[in-house]
Amino acid sequence: MTERVAGPLILGRERVLLGQAAVAAAGLVYVLAVDPHDPQAWAPFCPVKLFTGFDCPACGGLRLAHDLLHGDVRAAVHDNIFLLLSSPLLVYQLGCHWRAVREGEWHEVPRALAYGLAGAALAWMVVRNLPRWPLKPSS
Repeated sequence: MTERVAGPLILGRERVLLGQAAVAAAGLVYVLAVDPHDPQAWAPFCPVKLFTGFDCPACGGLRLAHDLLHGDVRAAVHDNIFLLLSSPLLVYQLGCHWRAVREGEWHEVPRALAYGLAGAALAWMVVRNLPRWPLKPSS
């Protein structure tokens, strides 16, 4: 079911989308310029790792983005293979959301996809924290 939003809000929606794109671009430029593998580089902390000591499903995401921006796919696989493989799906869903917002519609992620991705992320968190798992992100 799609809902149409009143016309005067279109300019506001366009500004929000433009702002989101600008923040994403600034983040990519930062990750391109600053190496998150360097312990001296500033990067946001992971609350899951901080409170539990475990790597969360997204740990290594900044390092993965840096490696991909520099063309090092092998290092990206090492940093977070789950996030690497699920990124196309996440980018597609983000594109669907942006299109819906631009058109004044509501975008809802399919329930099966949301639960499936959440379950896969939890399973990945368990697997990547096993003692002998070889692909440990460097913190």
